[in-house]
Amino acid sequence: MKYIKELKEGDRVFDIYLCKHKQAAVTKNGKSYENVILQDRTGTMDAKVWEPNNPGISDYSALDYIEVYGDVNNFQGNLQISIKRIRVCREDEYDPANYLPISSKGIEPMYQELLELVKSIKDPYYKSLLEAFFVKDEEFVQAFKKSSAAKTVHHGFVGGLLEHTLSVTKLCDYYCTAYPVLKRDLLLTAAMCHDIGKIKEISPFPENDYTDDGQLLGHIVMGSQMVAEYAAGIPNFPHGLLTQVQHCILAHHGKYEFGSPKIPALMEALALNHADDTDAKLETFKEILENNSGNKGWFGYNRLFESNLRATRTGE
Repeated sequence: MKYIKELKEGDRVFDIYLCKHKQAAVTKNGKSYENVILQDRTGTMDAKVWEPNNPGISDYSALDYIEVYGDVNNFQGNLQISIKRIRVCREDEYDPANYLPISSKGIEPMYQELLELVKSIKDPYYKSLLEAFFVKDEEFVQAFKKSSAAKTVHHGFVGGLLEHTLSVTKLCDYYCTAYPVLKRDLLLTAAMCHDIGKIKEISPFPENDYTDDGQLLGHIVMGSQMVAEYAAGIPNFPHGLLTQVQHCILAHHGKYEFGSPKIPALMEALALNHADDTDAKLETFKEILENNSGNKGWFGYNRLFESNLRATRTGE
């Protein structure tokens, strides 16, 4: 098959993809069409079915694996597939592994690295808390390994939550060497737990969408609740240690306008906020570069970075 990342303007597509999203729409002239998002393990691409009542368009739904026939066009600087025909595929016609984006860094090696960081925690209560999540709760471990860190913005792939958590924790570990005043056990415990609520906020692949609890509560609140629940199972867990790690989780988005219930009041909370923001933004920029690998010019204005972006050039 030809993966989405390999497609370019002018290509004719005749392959199987996961229908990530389907939505009926109407043009300004009142003509019905369908917005579709196609997905494989290399990413997603917008598509349009301009004639949904065409006999060549079989009845299909979101999360179906569909055989698509169409053309790749460029619309306002973005590639888009104009779909002419659709057929829903049988299970023996595709391998789901080809359609789920997955971390390139290896899930098991990353998880072992995270476990080594758990072992490095000296405070017995924080270490017991981390072991309750990452060692003893097999259901949590499996969900954590397979979850994404976001629906679309950054680390939106299988293993994305693990990759993001490990990166943030390693950044925090470096902060502790540069600023010894930081309480390493608190900061690393908070870093490893800061996004655990995402296993409840975002549904598993291939759906990878916000759950009802995710919409109503969000991962920050749910993560703080999960830490309190697990700490309650550890005899004599000090209340002060619990509230400090909860504060770091509740404040890790930094500002109210970014969905943070609290503003950092501890130095460790501030460090976690910056580590989280750094990893999220650099990963987002990396994914933009990967999606524009053939573009030698400017990529256009990006709202997240509030800037017109471009790849770094060498030899200039």
